[in-house]
Amino acid sequence: MRKPKVTRVGFALSLGCFIMVLLYFNSSLKPASEPVGERSSGQKSRRSPLQTLYDGDQVESAVQAIHQGRREVLEEACRSYTRKRRVLIPEDLKHVIVDDQHGLLYCYVPKVACTNWKRVLMVLTGVTGSLRDPLAIPANEAHIPGNLRTLSEYSTSQINQRLRSYLKFVFVREPFERLVSAYRNKFTRSYNTAFHKRYGTKIVRRHRPDPQPEALERGNDVSFEEFVYYLVDPATQREEPFNEHWERVHSLCHPCLIHYDVVGKYETLKQDSRYVLQLAGVEDQVSFPASSKSTRTTGDMAAQFFHNISPFYQKKLYNLYRMDFLLFNYSIPAYLTFR
Repeated sequence: MRKPKVTRVGFALSLGCFIMVLLYFNSSLKPASEPVGERSSGQKSRRSPLQTLYDGDQVESAVQAIHQGRREVLEEACRSYTRKRRVLIPEDLKHVIVDDQHGLLYCYVPKVACTNWKRVLMVLTGVTGSLRDPLAIPANEAHIPGNLRTLSEYSTSQINQRLRSYLKFVFVREPFERLVSAYRNKFTRSYNTAFHKRYGTKIVRRHRPDPQPEALERGNDVSFEEFVYYLVDPATQREEPFNEHWERVHSLCHPCLIHYDVVGKYETLKQDSRYVLQLAGVEDQVSFPASSKSTRTTGDMAAQFFHNISPFYQKKLYNLYRMDFLLFNYSIPAYLTFR
């Protein structure tokens, strides 16, 4: 009497594996796009961003060459350093924002201009109504869940269709500059009390000898050295995943499983953002906000923060973020002394 039950279970498992493998292969291959107009009722059929990218006659050739080079570096690094390939699951897609109107998939990475990219996408998707200036959107509104849909919210067939036919882009940053930026924003700003309570108190308790009661209570004076100790401590990730602000890009956006058509860089943010908007055919509708921050984290600033980190912990931290350095073609910073 057990045989039919086993057969049904086997069939269900096989079907599930087939769906997941299908999802993986659809995301890895260079997609064949379909006109955006075919998906948006009432709109005139037009070239999709993906068609514009691979047809290659709408954008300056020098810019195209830069992005082709980045794709090739990424693909080669994935082949060289990824030992075991796996399939995508919906959990992997929670950072991928969907713009169905313009055929765009954007994987957002905190501390890499993601607030402004969310603002731009809110304008493009109509969330803001008639508002066309991204900077008129308060920063906290850009991060409200539900304002923008993520790919994880769709069915398997809908995910596959979008991975095949939408332009997929991500913006990255030199890993240690991004890390120092996250530390400065979350642990040295007095208004970030939620981070101080959630992470600061834990870091002080585990990585500070003889902490004062006030520090244990508030967690608002975490040093960069203590933050590094927390990151490289194996117990940290055993207990829970990294917070998205210091999680590795390859763990947030899975660039060896998803074929990103554009890899933008924080170092060339203005040029790369304009390129994406040109591909989407919306450069006359919205502009990416120009950076007005005079306090942004630079390489020289990162070097100052790493000055008191011993070579031993420098190496442990580099090994933790090594894949981001390799995948996105960032050199080992000259200020590191562990070599």
